[in-house]
Amino acid sequence: MKETEKILKEIGLELGLEKIAEENKETLENTIIKEQTPTEGIKINKGNRIFVKY
Repeated sequence: MKETEKILKEIGLELGLEKIAEENKETLENTIIKEQTPTEGIKINKGNRIFVKY
């Protein structure tokens, strides 16, 4: 997740996290993003937050 957060910060966005799988005991570094909001293709402004579910 650190890489995801770094990329978003570089382009002026923020990262919001939501855990959806309780059985996921991996560290955030090895986590797979399952879903994001807003979805791909939606235009947003700098400073907005991207929410990811993992």
